[in-house]
Amino acid sequence: MKNVAFTLVMMPPHTPVRRRWAARVAQEDIGVRVLQPETIDDAKRDIAEADAAFGAIPPEVLAQAKRLRWLQAPQIAPPAGFYYPALVEHPVVVTNLREIFNDHIGAHIMAFVLGFARGLHYYLPQQIRQEYAPRPQDTGVVHLPEATALILGVGGIGCEAARLCHAFGMTVIGVDGRRTEAPEGINEMHLPERLDDLLPRADFVIMTVPHTPATEGMMDRQRLHRMKQSAFLINIGRGMTVCLDDLVAALEAGEIAGAGLDVYEIEPLPADHALWSAPNVLLTPHTAGFGPYLDDRRLDILLDNCRRFAKDEPLRNIVDKATCF
Repeated sequence: MKNVAFTLVMMPPHTPVRRRWAARVAQEDIGVRVLQPETIDDAKRDIAEADAAFGAIPPEVLAQAKRLRWLQAPQIAPPAGFYYPALVEHPVVVTNLREIFNDHIGAHIMAFVLGFARGLHYYLPQQIRQEYAPRPQDTGVVHLPEATALILGVGGIGCEAARLCHAFGMTVIGVDGRRTEAPEGINEMHLPERLDDLLPRADFVIMTVPHTPATEGMMDRQRLHRMKQSAFLINIGRGMTVCLDDLVAALEAGEIAGAGLDVYEIEPLPADHALWSAPNVLLTPHTAGFGPYLDDRRLDILLDNCRRFAKDEPLRNIVDKATCF
């Protein structure tokens, strides 16, 4: 029988995919004891002897944790309520699943960039109306080698977006609260305090920031007004970072040239929302991360962190809990 390195609780609810993950973790040579409580009451019992957990832990379960040192969050940016005061104050280290969407979301960002650069926000509505009306040859096109992309949030997704923008010849400016050195493809790096000064320089403002108290509503009417009238806003991060009513007002007033959104303050976006009929918008239904191999990548991170935890090595994708609440 294997020696038990540590006990891991897989929090309910259990899906077939998560049950397969639990079985795979239990097979590891490091000797992980995996518990799969079926109910929250069962989880209260099992968490008392657990060193680690996967999933969301409600406060009443966390209160029973005596040995918990590591919590693997089941998403990149878990929904509101995942982080609460007791969890933030608890010594447990939280990790997340960031990096798994980099290539998929990077491609989605470039689909928006190229769509706007080549005038698809004009031609798609014309297609629906069966109109054949090309714009003048010297209008409606953004020449990317002369364009600037301002990327808000230079994590894994932001870095991939920067790399792709740079490959099309764009000048890329990054804004991030933690990263100070410019990664590949980024010409300049700045702290968030410089955002208002940087917005007027951008032809594309690309948002990949998470939803935190500091980022909620960060793109409001005042900041939208600081953008060029010829600039486009792209948000694939979190919907709560852009005030939709302000965005609609800015679009209708012609204060910016257009917007590409994959996330929204309200999801699903209501059928009667004014954004649907706002001018020059490209909208997708929170699908930027869609693509193959995602469950494999999630499992890889969970297994990697299990191995690291058993060896008392630094964990992958540690979260700064204080910035999430």
